[in-house]
Amino acid sequence: MNTAQFIPSALNFSIEKATYTWQTPSNIALIKYWGKSEPQIPKNASISFTLNNCHTITSIDFSKKSNTSEITFELFFEGEKKEAFKPKIAQFFDRIKEYCPYIFEYDMVIDSMNSFPHSSGIASSASGLSAIAMCLMSLEKELNPNLSENFIHQKASFLARLGSGSASRSIEGPLVVWGEHPAIEGSSDVFGVKFPYAIHSIFENYQDAILLVDKGEKQVSSTVGHNLMHKHPYADQRFIQANENLSKISEILQRGDIDAFINIVESEALTLHAMMLTSNPYFILMKPNTLEIIHKIWKFREETGSKICFTLDAGANVHVLYPEQEKENVNNFIVKTLSNYCQKNQYIFDNSGFGAKKL
Repeated sequence: MNTAQFIPSALNFSIEKATYTWQTPSNIALIKYWGKSEPQIPKNASISFTLNNCHTITSIDFSKKSNTSEITFELFFEGEKKEAFKPKIAQFFDRIKEYCPYIFEYDMVIDSMNSFPHSSGIASSASGLSAIAMCLMSLEKELNPNLSENFIHQKASFLARLGSGSASRSIEGPLVVWGEHPAIEGSSDVFGVKFPYAIHSIFENYQDAILLVDKGEKQVSSTVGHNLMHKHPYADQRFIQANENLSKISEILQRGDIDAFINIVESEALTLHAMMLTSNPYFILMKPNTLEIIHKIWKFREETGSKICFTLDAGANVHVLYPEQEKENVNNFIVKTLSNYCQKNQYIFDNSGFGAKKL
């Protein structure tokens, strides 16, 4: 685990002012990561679809300053100053200062906005922190023009991970693996890598409709949930299972076996929540309507032969996954039936995307 490569050596601080803007997406894990050790090292490898429509747009204004003894920044979210968000970003900067010493040299003004409602229960830390990481790497590229695109992606993922584990999977797309795994060439515990093999055409431009079942604050945060895996009675077996499932899904994605894909993705979603149900203290993040939607999806699949399936994040919302060729039929099913189980009938149609974009 060589992280020294990410400590910059030769930097030219001749730049007085600069502004960079990046759009980076959220992602949805197919093989789940639940359980980690410090500093943000996953207990098992995970793989996710990078999303497209659910993204954060972040600009950072850098202005050279004379007093370089501490890190200084202002934070705006959708045009308003957000003091409440500052501690999380301050903690992030503290974790990355060894790898980005140039952040001491500049006053930073960070301005972010989401394409989705902030309180929707969609993981905004993945898109938000990966966007900040890409802005920092744009500055580092100016300070050291010799950096390759591959290195920039690796380091951005490495930095984003130190803010939010899943953020490491939001730099590239459409499929990203985070966590060292023997079946995935180049995989690492400290940054995400683009899935290195050709995927079957059935999985290209895969559709993800996000059903907003509950937009409230989760009663147990993901950080607390991860920590409860340390003494979990089934933790070791779960980590083995997840890594085995990643080997299987790697082959499935290349082979185009969509029935096997459905089986493994739904099993992973339910296993994630089974870990919560069997933690101590135990907790439930699903809501009654989460289960209603799952049963409706199963019934629709049985009656129509559709290749629709679901996955879940650490929350009540349901991600409905389906091939592009079924888009019209499944979208109609979501609008007419599944939306009735969403808070205020809200849902977001999305699809797999290709990661960070410079604006």
